[in-house]
Amino acid sequence: MELIVEFYPLLVKGTLLTIELTVVSAVIALAISFIVGLARLSRHWIVRTLALIYLEFFRGTSALVQMFFMFYVLPLLGISLSPFLAGVIACGFNLGSYGSEVVRGAIKSVGKGQSEAAHSLNYTSYQRYRYVLIPQAVPMMIPPFGNLLIELMKLTALTSLITLSDLTFAAQIIRSQTAMTLEPFLLILVIYFLIASVLVGFTDWLAKSIAKRRGMTPVRTN
Repeated sequence: MELIVEFYPLLVKGTLLTIELTVVSAVIALAISFIVGLARLSRHWIVRTLALIYLEFFRGTSALVQMFFMFYVLPLLGISLSPFLAGVIACGFNLGSYGSEVVRGAIKSVGKGQSEAAHSLNYTSYQRYRYVLIPQAVPMMIPPFGNLLIELMKLTALTSLITLSDLTFAAQIIRSQTAMTLEPFLLILVIYFLIASVLVGFTDWLAKSIAKRRGMTPVRTN
């Protein structure tokens, strides 16, 4: 209890920064997921190839190395990013590569007859995806997106290595000042768990809301 009282401001700051990193990175990851996922379904081979290169690169390399590259290497090339920007870009781009496969898989799982029906109505490609395929695929995306959101929240702990004062960084500061190891890391473990529980609750609520409107049975994210 004394630990919480003494380092309360540091823990609050770390918690808020972790939440901010998660939210901003999630927005970036969601945008990339749809852009790359739809690009993988493009009729143009060059678009599919570029999307595949992005996918394999970010999925096949370490998120930590990507973050270090953006923060420590890019300045050598004349591109300087703040710790926060480097962190959210690395986290967002990394999780976006996994999310793109969720988007692609969900759209492909929509019945072929739906796409053929849209063709028979002379829908353009944009109209087919906007009004037929994506609306039916979204409910199937939410459970895996919920799991990726939890992974993203945990991934933000790496930003402590590029000087961001997130929860993990706060625990390291407390450890260095008090020589205690168990207490600060056990405390942030509980905080991470509480944040994850809120995220799971949110995605479950979202899945149920969409399923209710569409008359479907919701799938839990955990």
